[in-house]
Amino acid sequence: MTTVQPTMDESKKVNCSARSSAAKLQNPASGFKRMGRASPFIRYGLPMISLTVLGTLGLGHLLQGSKDIAKVKDDQEWEIIETRKALSRTGPVNAYNPKKISLEEELKALQVKVDINDYEYKRIPKPKEST
Repeated sequence: MTTVQPTMDESKKVNCSARSSAAKLQNPASGFKRMGRASPFIRYGLPMISLTVLGTLGLGHLLQGSKDIAKVKDDQEWEIIETRKALSRTGPVNAYNPKKISLEEELKALQVKVDINDYEYKRIPKPKEST
């Protein structure tokens, strides 16, 4: 059996490529450090802004879903109540019929109750005087 010995040039190439790949594997963060020094906005600002915007959109979507579910539940409850007791959202059906009121009539009724020409002065006692 014969063994093949690599020449000196081939062994240098293998050792050099092995060293460079080992250096890359040992310190992969060196590229990040260089990028952070060169453009800090890309390393720090962009992730923070994107996290804020995407978080806001995500929370808005979740809250809208819970509001929709609450609205559907509320509508279902009102439908059950309306069918059982014949109620609408304002009260029993045809039970509330407001009468037509004018301001002039209300003023006349108030003037009949209160006579502004006939009054007497009453002194209001101070808190210390009452005891």
